[in-house]
Amino acid sequence: MERGRFITFEGGEGAGKSTQLKMLAEALARAGIEVVTTREPGGSKGAEAIRALLVTGEVDRWDAHTEALLHTAARRDHLVKTIWPALERGAWVVCDRFADSTLAYQGYGHGLPKDFILGLTRLAIGDFAPDLTLILDLPVEEGLKRAGGRGGAEDRYERMGTPFHDRLRQGFLDIAKFEPDRCAVIDATASLDGVHQSIMATIKRRLLGFCVL
Repeated sequence: MERGRFITFEGGEGAGKSTQLKMLAEALARAGIEVVTTREPGGSKGAEAIRALLVTGEVDRWDAHTEALLHTAARRDHLVKTIWPALERGAWVVCDRFADSTLAYQGYGHGLPKDFILGLTRLAIGDFAPDLTLILDLPVEEGLKRAGGRGGAEDRYERMGTPFHDRLRQGFLDIAKFEPDRCAVIDATASLDGVHQSIMATIKRRLLGFCVL
């Protein structure tokens, strides 16, 4: 059986990843593709338990090294229990955040060395990588405004201040610049439908050999 495809959504807070992920999954399902939607941190029983430690509580609950280690442990369990089995049976996996978020948040945001982050990633996942990463880009002020309207307890990262989020945005843009074959930057200031159409066009162009849309 042909291996499935792995698509990840990245971007700062409030960029609309969850909404666009759902719209993409529905479009893929209409085309007859088995789709598994998931998220990070989380996506498996063990990883969801770690998620609760990372996204709630005080801003200074963990230092940057601990955050990176927790995210990496959650990612490994997520891959073993959810992502890799789905891909092996031919399903397309669409994930809200993946390894790029660790580099952006703990690297660019918190200042950990890039080599440290990349070393952890190699340790956890080897040379595995998404087939396509969609980076939803939005000005920081607009993103935080949108995120602030969501409410809920999972707002630890949202409360880390504008300078942190400025560094975060630059991190995602740098990642896209360094890996243009894998990453595509999507203008998230457009309407929901406009962003969705940009995403669909990107998938058709980038994954043409695998896509039946």
